[in-house]
Amino acid sequence: MGLGCGNPQAIASLKPGEIVLDLGSGGGFDCFLAARAVGETGKVIGVDMTPEMVSKARENAARAGFMNVEFRLGEIEHLPVADKSVDVIISNCVINLSPEKQKVFDDAFRVLKSGGRLAVSDIVATAELPEEVKNDLALHAGCMAGASLISDVEAMLRESGFRDIRIQPKDESREFIRTWAPGRNVEDYIVSATIVAMKP
Repeated sequence: MGLGCGNPQAIASLKPGEIVLDLGSGGGFDCFLAARAVGETGKVIGVDMTPEMVSKARENAARAGFMNVEFRLGEIEHLPVADKSVDVIISNCVINLSPEKQKVFDDAFRVLKSGGRLAVSDIVATAELPEEVKNDLALHAGCMAGASLISDVEAMLRESGFRDIRIQPKDESREFIRTWAPGRNVEDYIVSATIVAMKP
C-alpha cells in the first residue's frame, strides 16, 4: 500500500557481511536497500505472505541484478527461516497488522543469532484505541486499528526474551497519519515509532 512508516534499514546500522531478515518484504524495496548495506558478503532474506508479492519481489531483484537477496513465501508468525541464523531483523509498518504479535516476536527471537538485533519501524498506540477504530477493517488494512500500546509492545518483547529494548515514538509522524483517515482523529491515538531490541 505504500504506507511505510519509516526506513528500518536506516535504524538497523547494517554492516557488511551481515545476514538480514525483512518481515513483510512486499516488493522488496527495503531488502534492496539492506542488500547494498551488507554487500556481496552479506545476505538479505525477505518474507511475505502473498505469492504475488514474492513473485514481484523476485522479478525486481532479477531486473536490478541483486544476487544477495532471496524472497520466501511465509507468515511472520511462522518464519520459514532456521533457528539462530540471522544477524538483524528489519520490518517496515507490518508487525502491527498481525493479530498475534507475541508469536511474531517469539519467532523473531528464535531466528536471531545470540547478539542479534531487531530494528523495525512500526505504528504503535499512545492511548487505548476507541472500539469504533478497533473494529474498522479499513483502518486495520491501513496499519492503524491493529496498533498495540507502547507498554504492551515492550512487554511482548520482554516475554520473547529480548533485552535493551528502545521504543522511540516519532511525534512528527502524526501529521502524515492524519492523512490516512481524514476526520477520524486516529493521529490522537497512534504514532510511528522505531523499535530496537537485542537478543542476549
